Amino acid sequence: MSNVLTLPDSPSHSLSIRAKALVFHDPVSLEVLATTELVAASDATVLIIGDTGTGKELIARHVHSRSGRTGPFVAINCGAFSENLVEAELFGHEAGAFTGAQGARAGWFEAAQHGTLFLDEIGDLPLPMQVKLLRVLQERQVVRLGSRRPIDIDVRLVAATNVDLVHAVEAGHFRSDLYYRLNIATINLPPLNERPGDILPLARHFVGSYRARLHLEPIEFSPESCRELLSYPWPGNIRELENVIHYALIVCRGGVIRPEDLRLKGRAVVSAPNRSARRGSEGDQRPVRGDERSRLSSVLRDMFDEDTPALYDEIEETLFRTAFDYCDGNQVRTARLLGISRNILRGQLKRFGMLIARADEAEEGLSVVR
Repeated sequence: MSNVLTLPDSPSHSLSIRAKALVFHDPVSLEVLATTELVAASDATVLIIGDTGTGKELIARHVHSRSGRTGPFVAINCGAFSENLVEAELFGHEAGAFTGAQGARAGWFEAAQHGTLFLDEIGDLPLPMQVKLLRVLQERQVVRLGSRRPIDIDVRLVAATNVDLVHAVEAGHFRSDLYYRLNIATINLPPLNERPGDILPLARHFVGSYRARLHLEPIEFSPESCRELLSYPWPGNIRELENVIHYALIVCRGGVIRPEDLRLKGRAVVSAPNRSARRGSEGDQRPVRGDERSRLSSVLRDMFDEDTPALYDEIEETLFRTAFDYCDGNQVRTARLLGISRNILRGQLKRFGMLIARADEAEEGLSVVR
């Protein structure tokens, strides 16, 4: 099997790993690879757009490996830091810059000197930090928190998002100037169900990887299990496929993976979120069906006729409450459903009294009251 990208073996990564392997067998993914190779040869800022679990970090690493840059590849998740710490993390700080800053520390831009800085979930970056990031990209300099001395940097930026940034710009959640600065070389990474030719090669790759770890004899797929793998929609993309194969290897017998070993029929089949994110650079929005738009328009006209007070605020709160309830109180799913960043969503949840701040706020499954 050719054209396989995998993550380097490492006990830890600064970025939470979503997809651990990526193959280029389907014509759609071969086109993505060709675009990646062309983009990598330049020094342009890269924006990778795709759903969670599709392999955005692997594409970013491939861009770095083919760029000829001599520095390291540094991967950071913009949603992993609180708004109070993100500036110090990105740009560094001097001793005494804030409570607990006992010594000077270089930021991630300095750590990636002469290399590549990968900013995952760029849509989660708070608006004040977007302004400062834009200045860094324009000036090619960073200023540590608590300092006035600029530090020259030679860093290539690769950003990634599963949020429709065009929609986020229109909603005022993402700066248009930063979006245009990032949107120089765009790589759209389709979900796994839109590149079915990659499913079986990926499954076989994970079989080989986990079989070696589990010290198993050679294992093959039955024809029925292959059909099951190809017909399943894979809402969790490559990460879900890996988990399915891992479990199948544990429970299969006789060296053959059968449909019952895959546990696919019992899985909740949901449509993958943020399909429009992949078209964000083109400003193409997913259309609303005519009957849905008509029903919504009818409800709004009734509210207009009733002269509903504070109409905008009521509609906005209803939207967030309904979406939050629909996603069972899961902030990550709600943010993806609405096409906004998690930081923006948290602010709205607090505004409407729907969120209790807890120590585990950074975790995906947050405790809430509605």
